[in-house]
This record gives sequence, C-alpha cells and structure tokens, in this order.
Amino acid sequence: MDITGELSKRPALTVEGLSKVYKSQGRASTVLERLSCQIYENEAVAVVGASGVGKTTFLHLVGTLDRPTEGRILHFGEDVFSWSDRRLSWFRNQQIGFVFQFHHLLSEFTTLENVMMPCLVAGEKVSSARGKARELLEFLGLGHKVDENVNHLSGGEQQRVALARALVREPRLILADEPTGNLDEKSGLKVADLLFKMKEHFHATVIIVTHNLNLARRTDRCIGLKAGKAMEIEKERLADFVMEKAA
Repeated sequence: MDITGELSKRPALTVEGLSKVYKSQGRASTVLERLSCQIYENEAVAVVGASGVGKTTFLHLVGTLDRPTEGRILHFGEDVFSWSDRRLSWFRNQQIGFVFQFHHLLSEFTTLENVMMPCLVAGEKVSSARGKARELLEFLGLGHKVDENVNHLSGGEQQRVALARALVREPRLILADEPTGNLDEKSGLKVADLLFKMKEHFHATVIIVTHNLNLARRTDRCIGLKAGKAMEIEKERLADFVMEKAA
C-alpha cells in the first residue's frame, strides 16, 4: 500500500519502489521490497514495526548513508542517488540532521565543540560555529554545560547535545533512530519534547523510528513496515501492529 498523505502539502520526501537486498556468502536477504511512501514538509512521521523488519535500513537509505538496490528517493523533488558521492556527502551535511539511540558524541571534546563540529566540517569560521552552537545549547537548557567534557553529562543531557549537533546546520530533514530508546522515562520525555519543539522552530520534516508507542502517537502520522512494504497505521492500532510478526 502506497502512502500518499495530504495532497495539499509539498512532499519533502518521495520514495518510489524502494528495495534493499543484502548478499552474504552467496545468499540474498531482502529487507525492503518495492516500498513506496511520501512524507511532507514540516510533518513528523513515526516509522514502526516489529524488530528486524527494516526500519533502520529504511532510515539509512532515506538519509543517504546507504544506497538502495532498486528504486528512487526524491528529496524535495530531486533524485539524490543520481548524484556523486561527493555531492551526497555535502547534501547530508547541509540538509539532514541525524539523531541516533546511541549519541556517538566525541568523548575527547567538550559539549560546545561537539555541537560545533558539523559547522566546522562544512567550512564555517570557528567564530560563527561557536556562536551557533552556544545559542542552540542555551535554547536546549545546556548553556551552563558548554565547557564540560561530554563524558561528564547525564544520558539525557548527552542526547540533548546530540540533538543540538543534528540541528546546528538547520537541516530541512531530521532523522531520529530510537532517540529515546536508551533513556529513562523522564529523560526520554524531555528529549521527545525538545525534538518536537525544535521541529517547529526550524520548520523541519522529522522521521522517527521508534518502539515507543507514546512517542509515535505524538507524531502527525505513523507508517508501519511489514514484509518489506509500507502502510499507514491508525494510532489506535499501533500496539497491535507492532506485536505482529515481521512477515
């Protein structure tokens, strides 16, 4: 079933016939099979499904961290996999913000330096990068932690730093893979609140892979993956859907 959403909105992401096949030791494993969907500007969408159904694979393909076996992914109408690796790398830095379950912060650097990093990679001046990072950390309630090593922060604080790092370049698309999955309930709720707050602040499109049904219910729409396909799931059916077998 193709997901078309509201036709009055401009698509931020169009996925057409997306397939991903992994090959190992002469065997092929199909994770996604001719999956199609659309996600719209300034929309928050949860991607749900049983473990092993391909949710993270889908997110990696959408984020251009991996290439599909078949199909197209259009970002704001542009076929991104027709581009060179160099242009794709630029696109990821400029247009996409990634938030992962495990924050992958650079342990040898301070909070401020971690958030500055995407700006420095993009060639911004240090003064500009520092100003943006500091302003964003203040906004996220971490202004008093800018000079601390990230190893000294709590799990919830580290995830907020990861969120700041993902947003410092003001991306049009935010991809979050289990952003609250490694946190206690209180910290997870705080990170979720901030994620939706920042979505509105930056007018970004957000795709969240999650097993957290409360988080999924806060999004505008829920897309379920099953047997390599995508289908829209009514929020009252979420619990039943995620308990179903992957195939």
